[in-house]
Amino acid sequence: MKRQKRDRLERAHAQGFKAGVSGRSKELCPYQNQDVRSQWLGGWRDAMEARGGGLFRH
Repeated sequence: MKRQKRDRLERAHAQGFKAGVSGRSKELCPYQNQDVRSQWLGGWRDAMEARGGGLFRH
């Protein structure tokens, strides 16, 4: 996988994680591309699991 593509996907995952930690809805995902959207949603789900496990308190 090209570095540019990997960086873009990693950035999308990180942004999704931040959105999840802050409590934003997954419906607010800004991406249309299926690969990037999938990474964003993966980050969002990871954050939701972390919040459910008590790692973040808001």
